[in-house]
Amino acid sequence: MPEIPDHLDSGLSIIFIGFNPSIRSGEVGHHYANPRNNFWRILQRSELTPRQYEAYEDQDLLKLGYGFTNIVSRPTRGMDDITPEEYAEGRKILHAKLSKYRPKVACFVGKGVYTEYSHRSKVNWGFQQESVTENIYEFVAPSSSGLVRMPMDDIIGIYEQLKLFISEGL
Repeated sequence: MPEIPDHLDSGLSIIFIGFNPSIRSGEVGHHYANPRNNFWRILQRSELTPRQYEAYEDQDLLKLGYGFTNIVSRPTRGMDDITPEEYAEGRKILHAKLSKYRPKVACFVGKGVYTEYSHRSKVNWGFQQESVTENIYEFVAPSSSGLVRMPMDDIIGIYEQLKLFISEGL
């Protein structure tokens, strides 16, 4: 199964970072394509986007200042299928991408993504006190997976913090 292309550019407001693509995303070649994934609904409901985008429009969010990548690029059924070696390599690659593209905010879509990247065992939602990547704000948001048990309104509230930060001009 082919890797999903990143959508990255210099000067982005936010780069959204996931664990890795789902099998469905790998099949169609777009980020957050599993119909049970709430990512696109969360962005719209938190007003990070003016409307609800579809996965096939993922590259269009570059125009809004948003990019996409993953800590591991290989599509799998779940994060449990990712090997420690893939995480180790993914950390290096992700750090290089963030250092090259320098977004204002690196938004980790799930605490587990950030703990894998940062090697910190305990993190809170929202902006982190100390960034791993210098001069980039690091934000931890709930996973958008349909398996997440957190109430949707709570998830939206966390993403709204990100929207407020961006709309205030950083």
